[in-house]
Amino acid sequence: MDFDYAFYMLTHQGSSTRKGMENPPRYGEGYRKLLAEAMNMNRSRILAYKNKTPPRVELFPSNFSPDKHTESNPPKARRRYISQSADRTLDAPDLMDDYYLNLLDWGSSNVLAIALANTVDLWDATDDSTWELATFEDERGPVTSVNWAIDGHQIAIGLNNSEVELWDTTASSHVITLRGCHRSRVGSLAWNNHILTTGGMDGRIVNNDVRIGSHIVVETYRGHEQEVCGLKWSASGQQLASGGNDNLLHIWDNRSYSRTQWLHRLQDHTAAVKALAWCPFQRNLLASGGGGNDDRCIKFWNTHTGACLNSVDTGSQVCALLWNMNERELLSAHGFTQNQLTLWKYPSMFRIAELTGHTSTVLSMAQSPNGCTVASAAHETLKLWNVFGDPKEVKPAPKADPEPFAHLNRIR
Repeated sequence: MDFDYAFYMLTHQGSSTRKGMENPPRYGEGYRKLLAEAMNMNRSRILAYKNKTPPRVELFPSNFSPDKHTESNPPKARRRYISQSADRTLDAPDLMDDYYLNLLDWGSSNVLAIALANTVDLWDATDDSTWELATFEDERGPVTSVNWAIDGHQIAIGLNNSEVELWDTTASSHVITLRGCHRSRVGSLAWNNHILTTGGMDGRIVNNDVRIGSHIVVETYRGHEQEVCGLKWSASGQQLASGGNDNLLHIWDNRSYSRTQWLHRLQDHTAAVKALAWCPFQRNLLASGGGGNDDRCIKFWNTHTGACLNSVDTGSQVCALLWNMNERELLSAHGFTQNQLTLWKYPSMFRIAELTGHTSTVLSMAQSPNGCTVASAAHETLKLWNVFGDPKEVKPAPKADPEPFAHLNRIR
């Protein structure tokens, strides 16, 4: 701060021509003030605290009352009640006890279809009415699979003699018969708009265009060495998952250059792969379940990359899988030893509930159109469970992220 001395040391100290100068030059007070102002040195304080220290917060105020504190907080969201017993049990005589068949499906018109030996019966959940849709001769039967079309009025019926029939349920009339696609029974069916995909014991998967009075075979997929027991199209209609008794899981993509060549051949399961379920809220996420021969696992797949994201040992044969359309939950159906339904929280796979009541393997499951009620079929028994919540209280189903330009074909 001594400007005179500093100026002297810089300009005179050490200079031989200026050693004789005993008194350094002094500057006026005006110059000192101007220099100090320019250098911002005319402040008396270096630091200034303008805000006061905030008052100390007491962890428990002197007037704290646990009861009053509880009452002042808003109530927590009510947990969904899950009944441990079925809401309803129906007889299902002559239901075939065969793990590899798909004998139950619930259509968008709220009608449940079940195959009982050579007959297909329908139950309308709206008015509780039942009727027999079709009965087949012993030479053609028994019925080995049923699957509703998207409109909820047409239903496909797979038969033991390798044929598939289409029926119009509004008029209870036969539409067409698909012949020549398979050499043995048709145990799995899946619709993709106007395309009906059929899977047979011969290992073939066939896409049939059924828009005209007859049918046209569009593609034939060959990749399974044994019976195809699981078929599911993704919500976008672009990927098909197929599971077989050869322990293989295939992902087929109808946008690929070679449409009949699998996109992914997944060999992680060590038992038959029947249970398949595409996630409704996460695109390209597939859940698959393995049979009881040392597998018993639910596996989760990224179907774009083919990577296995997780594998959970359930302890028993996995026969069917259903996603909750309103919550991030997954329901699995099992065989020996408990023959239970297990509700899982995804992605933690924490067991939320286990529903028991069946005395034999739960062969199939189907979900009501509103996503709340689940039907499960075991030998000669059909049970209805309100496992996914009250229809009046459920939230809107989470939507999967749409794939960009999903309506366009790939450019090659």
